[in-house]
Amino acid sequence: MLEQLKKFPFGFIVCCLTFTFERLAYYGGKWGIAVFVVLEAANGGLGLTTEQGAIFSSQFVAWTYITPIIGGFIADRWVSPRLLVPLGEVLMAAGWFAISRAQGAGGVWLAIILLAVGTGFFKGNVSGINGRQFANDKDTLTTAFSLQYMFVNIGSFIGTTFLALIGTQGAGYRAMFMACGIFMLIDAAWWLFGMKFLGDAGKKPFLIDNRTEDVEKADVAKDKRPLTKLEKNRVIAILILTFLSGLFWLFWYLLYMPVYYEFGPASQGGMGWANWNLGANFEMPTAWFDSMNGLLCIILAPTLAAVWNNLSKKGKDPSMMTKTALGIMLLGLGVAMMVVGAGIYNSTGKPVGVWIIILTAILMSVGEMLFSPLGNSFISEYAPKKYLGTLLGAWPFIIFFAGLAYGPLYNAMRVHFSRSFLIAAIIVFASGALMIFFKNKFEAMVNGTEEQRRELEEVESK
Repeated sequence: MLEQLKKFPFGFIVCCLTFTFERLAYYGGKWGIAVFVVLEAANGGLGLTTEQGAIFSSQFVAWTYITPIIGGFIADRWVSPRLLVPLGEVLMAAGWFAISRAQGAGGVWLAIILLAVGTGFFKGNVSGINGRQFANDKDTLTTAFSLQYMFVNIGSFIGTTFLALIGTQGAGYRAMFMACGIFMLIDAAWWLFGMKFLGDAGKKPFLIDNRTEDVEKADVAKDKRPLTKLEKNRVIAILILTFLSGLFWLFWYLLYMPVYYEFGPASQGGMGWANWNLGANFEMPTAWFDSMNGLLCIILAPTLAAVWNNLSKKGKDPSMMTKTALGIMLLGLGVAMMVVGAGIYNSTGKPVGVWIIILTAILMSVGEMLFSPLGNSFISEYAPKKYLGTLLGAWPFIIFFAGLAYGPLYNAMRVHFSRSFLIAAIIVFASGALMIFFKNKFEAMVNGTEEQRRELEEVESK
């Protein structure tokens, strides 16, 4: 990993660490919101119902994933992406400070709004700037975005492991949210310091290259031309993968709800179906389920980046459709683990061992890492230039719908828990198998015919 990092510009490190600080706050706070709103006031919470907690968790995820497409649209056309990033960081800091002072549902909604708007200015634009540093070299982009994903998960791991201890073992959840806000202000300072290392990436809106005036005019004319057949097919392919990733994220996020609320301990708002005790006196935060995901992704990111790079050199790299399908099938097995855990608890009347939580986290994490880090690379390679920022924003856009759906879906499924989760596991696994069946047609759409490739080359050379 260190050898790979040495080959990259320092601006790459700037973007990656920017994500680390932001994800530290995001994932620590995401777990905190789900727990904080359902705990009784005596335990440092707001005392709302589990159903309300699921909806707030769902809304938080949804709105922080739709706004990047708006931020990407703005960055494509009107405002320097590198200036939108610190604006987003300051707004997110304000959001975390707002929830640290919340006395009811209104304060939570205010925080969600600020966090969503801030994320919109931040998320896709950092990835877009990072990608622009590598001249759309496929192999380098794949490695770079896989390593960026590792930095994302370093932030996730730190936030859910150590910030969670502030909430459960330290000064309480409100202090934890304050810490999230402070980290976002540190993140803004780091970005302002690091902008000088980014070269020309993100200085101007993504649709305007930093070249001579004559070249700029020529490129603007190119951007106004109609798409070729191959470019249209590639846009369709990106949208298909985006939709399929939405299926994955719907059930990926939904799985956190039973871990928190059914399998979690009563002191953290759960029903105690699993034993979270570590030794005699320490009860693990349920956020450590999130931590397992972060840690596994840190380990898997450089490993899989090397695997994909080696396979690519041999011409054997699996397609994005294949990787997405395998990821969804593993997630289906993770959903099935909830059925297994519930069955053990119901048959014995005793909490199941934490092994069921660990196994679920492993299946989710391996499934996630098979395809998710490569989405930005795939889009950066195949998206028409004039739609780059918008399609980078569209990759998380589908999670808006997944986010809106998983809270209400969970509330409906928990009425008949085992039966509902078994049906869901079958549907998810079967969807992945079906994608394997159609992978050849998808690959043909992306690669195109020789005539389509020649047409695109001729248009781009003019």
